[in-house]
Amino acid sequence: MTVQTEQAISRFPVPELDAMPEDIRNRILAVQEKSGFIPNVFLVLAHRPAEFRAFFDYHDALMEKDSNLTKGEREMIVVATSNLNQCQYCVVAHGAILRIREKNPLIADQVAVNYRKADISDRQKAMLDFAVKVSRRAEEVGDEDFAVLHHHGFTDEDIWDISGVASFFGLSNRMANVTSMRPNAEFYALGR
Repeated sequence: MTVQTEQAISRFPVPELDAMPEDIRNRILAVQEKSGFIPNVFLVLAHRPAEFRAFFDYHDALMEKDSNLTKGEREMIVVATSNLNQCQYCVVAHGAILRIREKNPLIADQVAVNYRKADISDRQKAMLDFAVKVSRRAEEVGDEDFAVLHHHGFTDEDIWDISGVASFFGLSNRMANVTSMRPNAEFYALGR
């Protein structure tokens, strides 16, 4: 029996770095310099340059801005909702980022498997309850959901942020699953 060691990172063509538009290549090289490797999501989405740009601009607008949600809390939303959407890439990649942001080697596994039993605050559990509802049953969101979040100290702007992250990663999860995007091996050990 032969074990295949080099598997494709996407069902779709992945352009060579040299063949990518300069702005995309430069962005990817900057990520590689910072992290020490190129996360496969950058390579896979480079297949469609205009969509790559829009995707990462929106990603950064949601995930990198100043907000009442910490960067770790935003990663919790990604991990919890990506698990529901069975997105291996996002659970693994953003689980690594969550471990790093929270300086906690256990948190990502806890949030991915069952955030209600994770070692997080009641406020964060309420945030994730809402993010899961947005991800699964957005049509049922009502005033009572806002009241619960307000009780935990979230503002309407925070609720928009929670909704935006959960919604954006619904798109990301679906594209990662359709493309059969593989998580980089490097993600599994980060933050442990």
